[in-house]
Amino acid sequence: MKIENPPYTITPDILFRIEEIGEAIGRATGISQDLRLRRINRILTIRGSLAIEGNILSEEQVSTILDGKPVIAPPRDIQEARNAIKAYDQYPQWNPASEADLLRAHEILMIGLLDAPGQYRRRDIGVMGGGEVHHIGPPPMRVPQLMANLLAWLGSTDEHPLIASSVFHYEFEFIHPFEDGNGRMGRLWQTLILTRWKPLFAHIPVESLVHARQSDYYKAIRQSSSEGESTPFIAFMLEIILDALRTTDQVTDQVTDQVARLLTALRTGPKTTAELMAELGLSHRPTFRNNYIRPALSAGLVEMTRPETPTARNQKYRLTARGREIQ
Repeated sequence: MKIENPPYTITPDILFRIEEIGEAIGRATGISQDLRLRRINRILTIRGSLAIEGNILSEEQVSTILDGKPVIAPPRDIQEARNAIKAYDQYPQWNPASEADLLRAHEILMIGLLDAPGQYRRRDIGVMGGGEVHHIGPPPMRVPQLMANLLAWLGSTDEHPLIASSVFHYEFEFIHPFEDGNGRMGRLWQTLILTRWKPLFAHIPVESLVHARQSDYYKAIRQSSSEGESTPFIAFMLEIILDALRTTDQVTDQVTDQVARLLTALRTGPKTTAELMAELGLSHRPTFRNNYIRPALSAGLVEMTRPETPTARNQKYRLTARGREIQ
């Protein structure tokens, strides 16, 4: 079979982003040894990817399901989380260029949610958004051939994994090979490709950053479809990957000394600034603000009890689900 190369252009901005990501990887190499951070990022990854598809589970609920404990939530959302946990546990065993592994992954992600998980769609499909049709997938009879070509290209390309994974992600979404679950599969498979390149990516919550910029994610897909090549989507995903690496590296740095002491002080319940400063033995408010509370808030480890009024006199701070994971 003659392999057709997906259309894309390597721009100077893309090359610059690849260099930046390389530097960020060098700074984040200790993440894979930090078991607590690995767990946090796994929760963020699963919650982020599912939330993009409308799943309403919180990080705390995903954490509870990860521990095998019951939660009160819509049954479908719980099933989606259990499936995703199983898929992310198994995906390092899969070959990114294997159709059998791809179909198996879809079966795991969508079991109990579709009548025929792990099988290509057999009907026409459209991608909706805001009450509008953004994309019509290729006819179902073309899906097997298109996927065979895409997987063959992935298995034979010498392109940089950062680019190859982004190209695959976009082309996968364009083909939309399954009746449902295409978004979460595309994100899972990009993570798989990146993890095969650098195992560190098994512990980088790229999906969480995609969720935070969900509208930009879909905009990049639409722009690539409009231009007839995946270049805009590549640029967007490289930006997301870089942000995910920097955020994780920031959290690694911040969960030390002062912030760790702050988290310990909050384990007994919400506290005011005055209560926290007294417990931490601090008298200089700017020190508390700049070295303790701001880094913890920025890292998503602590939240306000009254975020709508940050300067309220009775404002208190409490641990987030993410903060409670830090031991």
